[in-house]
Amino acid sequence: MIKRIICGFLVLLGSGLYNTSFAQNKTDFFGIKTICIDAGHGGHDSGCLGKGSQEKHVALSIALQLGKYIEDNFPEVEVVYTRKTDVYLKLWERAAIANKAKADLFICVHANANDNKLAYGTETYVMGLHKSESNLNVAKRENSSILLEEDYKAKYSDFDPNSPESYIVLTMRQNAFLDQSLNFAAKVQKQFTERVGRKNRGVKQAGFLVLHQTNMPSVLIETGFLTNLDEEKFLVSKTGQDYLASAVFRAFKEYKSEIESKQKIEDTQESVEKIEPKTEPKELVKTKEKPKKQKKKKKGAVVEKGIVFKVQIATSSKELELKPENFNGIEGVSIYKAGGLYRYTVGKEKNMNDANILQVRLRSKGFKDAFIVAFSDGKRIAISEAIQQQR
Repeated sequence: MIKRIICGFLVLLGSGLYNTSFAQNKTDFFGIKTICIDAGHGGHDSGCLGKGSQEKHVALSIALQLGKYIEDNFPEVEVVYTRKTDVYLKLWERAAIANKAKADLFICVHANANDNKLAYGTETYVMGLHKSESNLNVAKRENSSILLEEDYKAKYSDFDPNSPESYIVLTMRQNAFLDQSLNFAAKVQKQFTERVGRKNRGVKQAGFLVLHQTNMPSVLIETGFLTNLDEEKFLVSKTGQDYLASAVFRAFKEYKSEIESKQKIEDTQESVEKIEPKTEPKELVKTKEKPKKQKKKKKGAVVEKGIVFKVQIATSSKELELKPENFNGIEGVSIYKAGGLYRYTVGKEKNMNDANILQVRLRSKGFKDAFIVAFSDGKRIAISEAIQQQR
């Protein structure tokens, strides 16, 4: 039964033909101002064990070195740490720290383990439905930390880290940030391979509680296997830790530059759109009288009060009539303009869960790159900000 549910969910996400009539915009771009770095485990939670090492110490050393690289090279970016010493933190507390700081990116650092002592290499996870037994096993191991919490059943809604069924409900929330998370994760793996010479085990998806509860793009990095003697030596060495931290920093540098350059392009387009010539021929002045009347009608439109989540399905350079046949039969499409482009959305959801369900439905209708956007009193804002305002 559980396999059928999982397969059905994956089919729902992947089905439908891509509508090539529209240019799809995949990401919210608001720049990188704050980053949260989470060193896995800590205190009485040692994590996985090597012959002479503990995951909690390896993760902390790499996390602190990564933070230092960012602080030294990007002083304008605030670096928030979930822990800087050997202390125990509950999984929900780690996510809460990132959410409170309104972080733009969450990086969780871990080390791996396997019954096969020959297993080695790096892998980076994003939140999602596990697609293999090995991915599920990694998630089970990392999530088992909640069993050390006395009130874990209340805090995690009776989540059972050893039950495959429990992982299905975790997949929806982080779906809003999946594209960004996958983008950063791919950059991390590329740097590990090209700069550090590690075996690339790929970007993977699995149900991690610590990623599920964050309100921003999030990844969990398994830096290597402590159960492999050769890799353990590398992971506990100062040189190895520095190389790994440097690789993640390079991925962050590339990710930050990519996001902010795209934001700059959109901002420039929007600024150009607002510029009007100081002098113009009388004939042109006359031709602009009708558009002015149209603007007056738009001002009378009802502004949606409060926080509203919508799903953006397409963009175009020319305004399209809002009729179902232009949008694969989808009714209730609305429009807003930003960055010189017309952007088309569906829905007026009051919470992220309903928005996620709508997003999955629209992707199954052919809009495979549909993504969630948030508005506050009719003004576009970051999703993380919208979620914070609702708390």
